[in-house]
Parts: sequence; C-alpha cells; structure tokens
Amino acid sequence: MSETALLVGATGLVGRAVIAGTERHPQVRLSALARREVPLPKGARVEVLVADPAAWTKAIAQARPAVLIIALGTTIRAVGGSRDAFRAVDHDLVVTLAEAAKEAGARQVILVSSVGASATSRNFYLSVKGEVEQALDAMHFQRLDILRPGLLRGRRDGSLRWMERLGQGLAPFFDLFLHGKLARYRSTSARDLAEAILALVGASGRGRHVHGSGNIHRLAR
Repeated sequence: MSETALLVGATGLVGRAVIAGTERHPQVRLSALARREVPLPKGARVEVLVADPAAWTKAIAQARPAVLIIALGTTIRAVGGSRDAFRAVDHDLVVTLAEAAKEAGARQVILVSSVGASATSRNFYLSVKGEVEQALDAMHFQRLDILRPGLLRGRRDGSLRWMERLGQGLAPFFDLFLHGKLARYRSTSARDLAEAILALVGASGRGRHVHGSGNIHRLAR
C-alpha cells in the first residue's frame, strides 16, 4: 500500500538523499516542498512544490499528506551567528509546519533531530532540537518518529572548512571505537539516514519512537 508523504527541507543534504532514495522505495508517493527548483537525480520519483516559505502552511493544507518528513534546518554559521535567526528556522518554522500538517490530517511525522537533543541541554543547538521534539510530541500525532543521527556524512552544497572535511573523512575510523553508550555518536551517511526515513514512512504502531544511530543503520538495511 502506498503512502503520501511531504518532505520539507528538500534542498539540504538529507532532503536531497531522500529524493534520490525514492527510486528504491516505490511504496512512497513523495512530494517535496521547496523555495526553489530542486535538481532531480535520475530515477527519482517526486513532485516538487515550489513556494515561498510564507506560503508553506497553505501548501501543506492543499497537499494533505498522510506523512510529513521534516529534514529542515540551518546552522549558526549559515545565519551569521544569530541565535534568533537559527531558532526562527529550526524551531519556529518546524513547529508551524507540523501544526499545519496536523490540521491537514497527517497521521505521522518523521523528524530529523540530533544525537544529544534535549530541551534542558546547556548547548544552544541541542536545546533547540530538544524543544522541537517536545513541541511535536505535544501535538499527539498518531505516530512520531524522531531520528537522532550523529555526525552526518555526505556532500553538502558550498565549500566545507578543512576541519569539517577532516572530520567527515576520519569519522568512519573513529566509529570503530564507539561502543556501548558511546555508540549513539557514530557517524551516519546521508544515504543511510534517507533510507531509514523512507523505510519509516507509513510504519505501523502509534506513539513516539526515537531512533538513534544503531537503529538508523538497521532501518537503512
């Protein structure tokens, strides 16, 4: 049985991987909401809805997806170091879109969060991610899937700083030494994360499900 899913965050590292993965998941009927046209890889099966972010809630109301996939996010560096600008995207916009999906009848939300996310964290980034998780949980979707990957590996738009390139290159080596409670910090490729997301679309069961690095890799395979 196919499921209708709507992806927000289509132009980012994870969003692009999800779009590419539709070729391998014919059971998912995916639409992607973006502010600009998205180059589609060969074999991708997706309808791209282009709209200004101010009109995204209206687009969600019209699309009425059964599943909302949220791979939306920015970085402090990308917004010039402004915490307010970061929060406006990673918290306010995410919560607003989830509310619109709830009103439109979505039964499931799949949220890309982060390892260590906690509303009580002293780390600003992780505290915002934790607050988003709490806000979506309070909306009482039939099913909420929260994915908490470690370092994400993959080719991003723009140039990476040399420390970021080094970190991505060495991550698989350091993963070998992360066991027990530290295993949750293992790196995850964007492709594996996308495979896990697509595998979760339309999953049975209810309630809140948190997927760490280990389960993400199991779902991807």
